[in-house]
Amino acid sequence: MLGWAEVEYEVMRDANDTCIVICNMENIDPMGVHTGESAVVAPSQTLSDAEHQMLRSASIKIIRALKIEGGCNIQYALKEGDYRVVEVNPRVSRSSALASKATGYPIARVTAKIAIGMALDEIINMLPRAPLPLLSLLWTT
Repeated sequence: MLGWAEVEYEVMRDANDTCIVICNMENIDPMGVHTGESAVVAPSQTLSDAEHQMLRSASIKIIRALKIEGGCNIQYALKEGDYRVVEVNPRVSRSSALASKATGYPIARVTAKIAIGMALDEIINMLPRAPLPLLSLLWTT
């Protein structure tokens, strides 16, 4: 996949089918360098708005189609407006920790609360600088 960029999206879904995109990240290294060994920036810096919206929509469709509840990391290869799904991690991953640090959104904590049956609109954001419910980050279709 020479010349393709690697982009990741952290998404979340609850049992009510409410979905959010928490963060996107872009690997600086060429496609093929494992994310764990790559330099990554969050949020991505080179995506056009059209590419971002395309991958954002694809991420929501994927997490819904797979009926994943909680955090999910989706990795894409992207080149000239075309993309391929490289990997779907239906769990909190190493990239999730980076996304949590970059955004302040407690992905592992929220995933645990979803696992015990809570909905995204019931989970209060306990971050001191963000007193609004986490639902304020929702993306709707």
